Order: sequence, then structure tokens, then C-alpha cells
Amino acid sequence: MEKLQEQFDDAMFAFSQADYSRAIELLSAVLAADPQHFDARLALGMSHYRLGNYVEAIEEGHKAEKLRPNEQLVHTNLSLFYMKSGDKVTAEKHGLKARIASWKDSGAKVPSADDVESELQMVQPKAAPVTVTGRKFPDMPWKKNKPAGGGEG
Repeated sequence: MEKLQEQFDDAMFAFSQADYSRAIELLSAVLAADPQHFDARLALGMSHYRLGNYVEAIEEGHKAEKLRPNEQLVHTNLSLFYMKSGDKVTAEKHGLKARIASWKDSGAKVPSADDVESELQMVQPKAAPVTVTGRKFPDMPWKKNKPAGGGEG
């Protein structure tokens, strides 16, 4: 177990040095020994993302989701991965799942399915402004008064 932690630490060091290919290699070794290693799974997805491998990042994100389906960071990462891959709709769904997970962690009221559905709806336009006809509005102070006797003509 100590060797596994050391491998994980080495992988995270490689990640921190922006050596994402090395991080992927080391994280894959950690996951070969322990497929349930949640932090390694998250880091592997982020390493793929940093290299622009969005398909692999999404696959790893979903594997992490199976390990912890209500984890805020899992859905935050998936939202990021999907957004970069061009799938805005799925990205927004995972973003919303991340928000719900944060509410669960904070003890706040979790919205119902109807609340979630209404949040996903487009904002409706506001009513047109009311206009008053047949009424003179006061002069606008920024307009200069024309001189008496007609300066223009």
C-alpha cells in the first residue's frame, strides 16, 4: 500500500510539473493495482484533459462518477470536459449536478425535479414596457433651450 501511495505522489508531482504524459503513465499504474482509487481516477481524467484528449477525459470522468456518483468535483470536471469537447447541453447538465451535489454537502434544500427542470428552461422575455400616450413628459435637463426669437430658421 505504501508503494501505491508513493506512485500516486509521483504521478501528482509529474502533473504539477505539467508532465501530463508521465502523470498518465503513473496514474494508470496506480489504477492497475487499485481500480477503485478515486483520486487517481480524477487526476487521470484531468491529465487527459490537459493534453486535449477530451474523449479519454470524459471516459475517465464517468468511471470516477461510478465510484462516487454524488461527488461535486466529478460533475464539475465532466462539465468542463464536455464543454471543451463541444457538447454544451451535456456540460450544462453536469454543471447542474455539481451544483446539486454542493447543496447536499452544505445541507441546503435540494431542489425538486420540477425546480431542476425549470432551471434548465430558457429565460422567458419580460413584458414590453408600458408607454403612456397623450401626455407631455417634462423637459429633459440635458437639452439646451433654444434662444428666444429663433436662432434657427
